[in-house]
Amino acid sequence: MDYGMIGKIEKAKRYAQERDRITFDGLEAQVRGDNSSYILKLDSSGWHCTCPGFQKYAICPHVMAMERLLKPMLKRPPLPYAPGQNVVSDVEKAKRYGEELDRISIQSFAVKFDGNHGAHYTRYTNGVWECNCDFFKSRSVCSHTMAMERILKGMVAAPAVVAE
Repeated sequence: MDYGMIGKIEKAKRYAQERDRITFDGLEAQVRGDNSSYILKLDSSGWHCTCPGFQKYAICPHVMAMERLLKPMLKRPPLPYAPGQNVVSDVEKAKRYGEELDRISIQSFAVKFDGNHGAHYTRYTNGVWECNCDFFKSRSVCSHTMAMERILKGMVAAPAVVAE
């Protein structure tokens, strides 16, 4: 039995429950809307979406859905509603998109974990996971990658568990 891995699985469950310890530094995802697919990004300047609604109002159901899903890991206030925006329709779509996770495919993200012994940084890019913790360096999986896979519920590929 691999007691080290068992401990990391338990720690991943705790991280997934204690989401305020995680901060998103960046994200890129494809979101399938009702009419087309759009690219959604979060970077240091804020949210961006290729959909017409975002281009017009600087907010859209795709961003609103991700804000709901990633709360409290964003550490930024949600975007405000815009004058002229169809708020009722957009809120309903955002709720539905957030429940229909097969609409969201995350291509990349970067997060920081505030751990008991310092910060750890985890990245995901097109199916490839990285983490700066020692356990990941030896196993290519760790409590941080497992926590993010759990939190993102299939919107990303699961990290490969290395057998001994």
